[in-house]
Amino acid sequence: MAIITCPNCGTKNRVDEGKTNRLQPVCGKCGQKLPIPAAGAAEPGAGHPITVTDASLAGELARAGARPLLLDAWAPWCGPCRAIAPIMDQLAAESGGRYVVGKLNVDENPNTAAQYRIEGIPTMLIFKGGKLVDKIVGLQPKQAIAAKLAQHA
Repeated sequence: MAIITCPNCGTKNRVDEGKTNRLQPVCGKCGQKLPIPAAGAAEPGAGHPITVTDASLAGELARAGARPLLLDAWAPWCGPCRAIAPIMDQLAAESGGRYVVGKLNVDENPNTAAQYRIEGIPTMLIFKGGKLVDKIVGLQPKQAIAAKLAQHA
């Protein structure tokens, strides 16, 4: 049995991986569809955030295709950035291949930070089809980030 956290309400649900090939798991509290465990395990970056740089951003956007890419712009010295890191890890683990989560160190990648006018960190950029479609600035709860991401999934 896997424990899957609902991206909508945050409730932890037990899911029998053996039944996910026949049945779509749903949250026991809110009824939202749950990400299927290990659905994207064969994909690079599935289950954990990918590292994005100035040089790799275009390629990562192309690889994401029609799936949204949530890009966490952060710096190692930033307390709120360190606080949001476990949330990014959880979202990546729960993605089930529906979206991609990436991390961009703004100190090491100033061109991307300037291009998207990142003035405060953490800033999360949501891309879809290679275009910026949403921006979240500041430390936010997981449910708020997941809800924004779900709008574009």
